[in-house]
Amino acid sequence: MVRLFIFLTIVFLSNFVFAQSAKDYTQKGRELYEKREFMEALLNLNKALEIDPNYAQAYYVRGNIKEAFDDRHGVMKDYNVAIEKSPKFAEAFFARGNVKMKLLDYYGAIADYSSAIAVNENYIEAYFNRGKARQFLNTYEDAIADCTKIIQINPKNYDAYYMRGILNISYGKIKEGCLDLSKARELGDLKAYETIKEKCNQKTTDEEPGNWFKPRWQPCIFFQGVIEPPHETQG
Repeated sequence: MVRLFIFLTIVFLSNFVFAQSAKDYTQKGRELYEKREFMEALLNLNKALEIDPNYAQAYYVRGNIKEAFDDRHGVMKDYNVAIEKSPKFAEAFFARGNVKMKLLDYYGAIADYSSAIAVNENYIEAYFNRGKARQFLNTYEDAIADCTKIIQINPKNYDAYYMRGILNISYGKIKEGCLDLSKARELGDLKAYETIKEKCNQKTTDEEPGNWFKPRWQPCIFFQGVIEPPHETQG
């Protein structure tokens, strides 16, 4: 009985050491990947998987490296295994969704982003990219809802305001869209100002020549500056 206990203890400790070693190799591979030393990173990740073939993080990081080489087949295979080994791996779902986006598989990408969000309901990047995929499919209301969710999580996210502004304008909600673009510019999005000039300074009916001589006057904003309508002549 004592010998059996000792044997089981040794097996447990050996597995623990192997798991830690796989983690160490994966961390080293991640660091090398961030330095763009891809071949050395791959060697470390392959070593990690030799030690522990079930270590999901190693498949995920190796998939990221294969993405850098544009190895779409290898990327998908590694992300698939990472998700198989760890079904609640939000980052792996997100990364696989990004690959599907590049392959124009928008429905598949939306499914993966939704899975990432199901694991982490505050996953801002997943909401944003899901919104982009929905925009490509012209499902504007759903895409707008994704942007709104981002703003609820982080009210200072100007990217969400900008995209929601573009979506609202595309959906025919000009005022709401222009207000979103204005908010994006207020929060620091420099490109929003040019978009406002392009999308929000459309001619209104009050600017038509036949409507210039109405009792209420509003300055008309054009690209060149502020121009007052002509005054009504007397006599």
